[in-house]
Amino acid sequence: MRIGIPKESREHELRVAASPDTIKRYKGLGLDCVVEEGAGTGAALADEAFTKAGASLADAAGAWDAEIVLKVQRPGEDEMGRLRQGQVLVGMLDPYMSREQVAAYASAGVTAFSLELLPRTTRAQAMDVLSSQANLAGYKAMVDAMAAYSRVLPMMMTAAGTVTPAKVFVIGAGVAGLQAIATAKRMGAVVTATDVRPAAREEIESLGGKFVGFIPEGAATAGGYARPLTPEEQAEQARLVAEHLKGQDIVVTTAQIPGRKAPRIVTAQMVASMKAGSVVLDMAAESGGNVEGSEPGAERMEGGVRIIGARNLPARLAPASSVLYARNLQNFVALLVSKEGALAIDMDDDLVKGAMLTHEGRIVHPNFADQA
Repeated sequence: MRIGIPKESREHELRVAASPDTIKRYKGLGLDCVVEEGAGTGAALADEAFTKAGASLADAAGAWDAEIVLKVQRPGEDEMGRLRQGQVLVGMLDPYMSREQVAAYASAGVTAFSLELLPRTTRAQAMDVLSSQANLAGYKAMVDAMAAYSRVLPMMMTAAGTVTPAKVFVIGAGVAGLQAIATAKRMGAVVTATDVRPAAREEIESLGGKFVGFIPEGAATAGGYARPLTPEEQAEQARLVAEHLKGQDIVVTTAQIPGRKAPRIVTAQMVASMKAGSVVLDMAAESGGNVEGSEPGAERMEGGVRIIGARNLPARLAPASSVLYARNLQNFVALLVSKEGALAIDMDDDLVKGAMLTHEGRIVHPNFADQA
């Protein structure tokens, strides 16, 4: 049985769904690997590295002809026609934002797995693509924000006088937010952060940050994500954020809710209250934006404040993010094959069932039952 690794076709996507290490592991499972020529170039992985690990090279058609196809992002429109009946597709398929493709997978007879849908359990941690990619995204977000800031971050005591440390505020303390906090602390900034989940305060403080805000009752869902706030809770959170923003130098927003538009947290009025020279980086720009006026991949000045709309931050660290993502995929694929290297999908496995979108011509995931 063959594993196919096509080159990612979407704009700004430099990651690849396999690494030389995972190629060796697939070979150990009795699987052959076919990598599209140039698939790893954006992640600093040469074709030779894949062939040395035991893969064969092919054109796009050859990579898509495999029994199991591994992707980083969902297929583009020109790639959908390459899917065939009985094929297995695994990747970050973004099903909530591409429901029409979910139906297309079923129509094509493809068994599609979207790893964003994996249950948030201990057993799933080795396959948790959201965490592995968000961790790097949080780091890159803070690095980019610091690079755009025209002053220094740590306190500096010199013969000419003392430079006070920058004040950094992180909104949202999930995986990305916590890494942003840790990165800012390592650089010597004074860090505060907010989140509405009960576990957030302790996590923020464990990294040396100071918690700001309030935590409403029952604010976290069963999966550990923040639930949408009520209008009254939104108003109180907005009041606290608005007051705190006035004294901040760097603000990084990370708040996102799977399957929903990102919540608007920072308004234009709040930005106008900030000091000239401040930087606001919106990690949620691609999903609607936490910051009013932010645009994916764009920077603009608003009253002396620089607003940065982040776009696909993990892809900007493609060598590292690809290695982690490839391992996540390999750990999941190991659940789909037998010791003899044959396809053996266990429909009773909670991880397999949780990530499965379509199977045998049907939409099977309960969150998309209305399309079935």
